[in-house]
Amino acid sequence: MPAYEYTCKDCKKDFTIYLSIKEYESNPKITCTNCQGSNIVKKLTSFFTKTSKKS
Repeated sequence: MPAYEYTCKDCKKDFTIYLSIKEYESNPKITCTNCQGSNIVKKLTSFFTKTSKKS
């Protein structure tokens, strides 16, 4: 399940939300896990995948 990282502009805390792609595409109302504020910004993050194939 993909992880989405956000920063709250009100309390300056970073937090991670785990949502399926379907859940994320439905544009859920995301609030800060610390202060429950809605003034949040999505952080740019990287990801990697691991496969059994050699490149």
